[in-house]
Order: sequence, then structure tokens, then C-alpha cells
Amino acid sequence: MSDSNVRYVGLDVHKRVVEACILAADGAIIRRDRLAMSRDYLTTYAREVLQPTDRVALEATTNTWAVVGVLRPHVAEVVVSNPMATKAIATAKVKTDKVDACVLAQLLRCDYLPRVWQPDAATQELRRLTAHRASLVGDRTRIKNRLHAVLAQRLIQPPCADLFSLEGRDWLATLSLDAEGRLLLDSGLRLLGHVEEEIEQFDKLLATKAYPSAPVKLLMTLPGVNVAVALALLAAWGDIARFAEPDEAASYLGLVPSTRQSADTCHHGPITKAGRSQARWMLIQAAHHVQKHPGPLGVFFRRLAKKKNYNVAVVAAARKLAVIGWHMLKRNEPYRYAQPQSTQTKLAALRIKATGKRRTSGPRKGVKCQAKLPGGSRTIKPLAQVYTEENLPALGAAKPGELRNGQAAETATFVESLEREHIVPRGHGPRAGKSQPQEFATGLQAASS
Repeated sequence: MSDSNVRYVGLDVHKRVVEACILAADGAIIRRDRLAMSRDYLTTYAREVLQPTDRVALEATTNTWAVVGVLRPHVAEVVVSNPMATKAIATAKVKTDKVDACVLAQLLRCDYLPRVWQPDAATQELRRLTAHRASLVGDRTRIKNRLHAVLAQRLIQPPCADLFSLEGRDWLATLSLDAEGRLLLDSGLRLLGHVEEEIEQFDKLLATKAYPSAPVKLLMTLPGVNVAVALALLAAWGDIARFAEPDEAASYLGLVPSTRQSADTCHHGPITKAGRSQARWMLIQAAHHVQKHPGPLGVFFRRLAKKKNYNVAVVAAARKLAVIGWHMLKRNEPYRYAQPQSTQTKLAALRIKATGKRRTSGPRKGVKCQAKLPGGSRTIKPLAQVYTEENLPALGAAKPGELRNGQAAETATFVESLEREHIVPRGHGPRAGKSQPQEFATGLQAASS
């Protein structure tokens, strides 16, 4: 089939209507159509108007992938463009749906259309599920803020730091308020209960999907990254092989500085904030936990926070997490400097939520347990053993450059301690002493010797 028979179709897609413009190979307008946005109308239009040799272009929007799914079996190609890049290429003083549809068709005909990656069905489903969970978390935050406002408007200070802990909820239930305040408070608490129940159900659903996934478990070995953050990252990235370099993966999340360069002047500004905002926001939230990590990431965070400020360090740590995550997925290798106890706790929580299975520990039945230290003790396993028990790939040998960086960052003692088992007093868990690498590396070593 010659190129002269190929037609180029531009679709300006909205929630209720679709504007279509069909061009011939020479750019002449063949026909224009305006149809209702529904699966039946689109299917009929594709069967009766479009041809198997047509190439179709539309911009990425809320319902883009549903439209692509309807049209793809009936045409030669469906191209989805980046709307921000399209606006930068094609600007018009008169902007209407007809103009937009024609511009898309012309850009496709001239091969000037900036394309976006088209995710597969599994990635689309994961994006919808993680986005819905993030929306529920946002609803929970708004309800909590309204409940705080009810108390603030009446100049009431909660007696506990966490208003929504068991202690705080008991206090709210018995708090003496005026009729209006009591009504608002009870309404907010009922809504909060419903939203928290929905979040719990979604967490269980996502855990069931995440538990068989090796990439999810790999990303969860990063400090601060739980199952929700790992799934959001995988939903945003999709096929990691499409990023040739780690900087491309970080740029896709909008975690790289914006650059404006002209002649001899080059200015680097704030991050671009391009890409999926949900994954970027969750990764930044995870980066807050890096501050007290005793490994190289924590050293990087604290060093940068002294020179810049806390927020700059958080965003830089989020970008570092994205870069390290890309390397881990590429090499199929877990994080080398994870804290064994907290990592084991995260992975065990995922297993229990997904399967309900708990692993038995302690002495055999009929054998009395004897504390190794006065007052009770806890065993912290070597990191390699934790990964083996959770069916994660083994750690490969560290590269020379990685070893040099570790020594320069003054984490060699901590890294060496990850290879041994430690016996610590009861109460020294993943939370206790998390910000004290020296205690973990030396004090705990003495307890085990």
C-alpha cells in the first residue's frame, strides 16, 4: 500500500465530545466530524468511517487509553502525544476543537508529533489502583484537618500529640462540646472510619498484587519505601528497559532541575515537576526517612542539609532513591545498605497482609527459651540472610568505586556490620537507635561478641 493512500486522523478528545479531522497524504482536509464520547459511538465511527490504513493521533488525557483501546483494532496506528510538548510546537491565535484536531493530524502527517509511551494493560490497571488509593489518602487527610479545625475554632487543645491514636479517639468520644461542634465532630469521625476502612481494603488488594512481584520487593529494600511507594514507582515507570540511563528515569518523575540556557548563560532552577505527580510526591515522602539512615544515603542527606536546607536535601534524596531504584531493577539486586531489622519487618508485613502466613521463630516446642542477655535479647540477622529468607536475589560483589565512596562517607563500619549477626537488648528494634550508626556498628557488635 503506497503512502498516498494513508490518511491522517486528528482527534480532539473531551469528556463528552470528540472532534475529528481526517487529512489526505498531501494535507488536504477530507472530512470533519463531531461525535459523542461513548464506546458505542466510537466503535461505530471506527467501523464505518476509519480505514485499516489510517493513522490516528490524540493527546494524552483522562480517557485517552480507553479511546485507544477502541480504535486500535480498526486502524494501522494510534499515536498518543504529550499535550505540553504539542502546545510548544503548534500555537495558534484561534484555538477551537476543529483547529486542535487539524493541528494533531498535520503534526502526525509531518512526523512532528511528540509521542508518549503507551503502557500495557497491567500497568494501566496498576496506575488506576494506586491513583485511587492516593485519592483516598487525600480524603483522609482532609477529614482530619476538618476535625482539627472544629477543635481550633473552639480553642480546645488535644491532650495527646496524635489526635487520631486510640487515646485521642477515646478523648474525642467523651469530649463535651456544644451541639453544633458535637454534630461536626461525629460526622467527621464517621467519615474518617469509612475512608480508613476503604484504605485498609485497598492496601490488602495492593499487597496481594505486590507480593508475587519481585520488582516490588526489590524497591521495598530501599529506606522509606513501603509497598505503596514501590507500586507507585512501578506504575509510573512501567517497563524499566525504556530508560537507557538512570537520569532518564528520574527525569520522567520530574525530579531533575530545570535548565534555561542561552549563549554563555546557563541557569538551573527548581525541579521540572514533569511526569506523574503522584509517584514523585510519594517518593519525596519516602525521602524524609533517609535523614536518619546510618548508610551512605543518610550521610548524603545530612551533608547536603548542612550546606543547603532541609527541603533541598529531601528532593535530592528522592532523586537519589529514583536513580538507585533504576540500578536495582536493571541488575535485579536488592539495596546493599538496607538495615536488616527494618527491612525484614517491611517484607514480613507485606507477606502477612497478602497471605496471612507468619513464620515461626524461637526454640522448638518443649525447649525452654533462654535469654542471651540479661532482661531479654533480640537477634538481628545479617542482611544477606534476610534477603535469602524473603526469596530476594543475593547481593553481588561491591564495585571498587562503590567501596571508595563508602569509605569516604565514613560508613565502612556500618557496612561491615551488615555482614554479621547481632544480639541486642530487648527494645532495640528497627526504630530504636535508627539514627545512631555508631551504636549499631560498635555497641551492638560488642553485645554479640
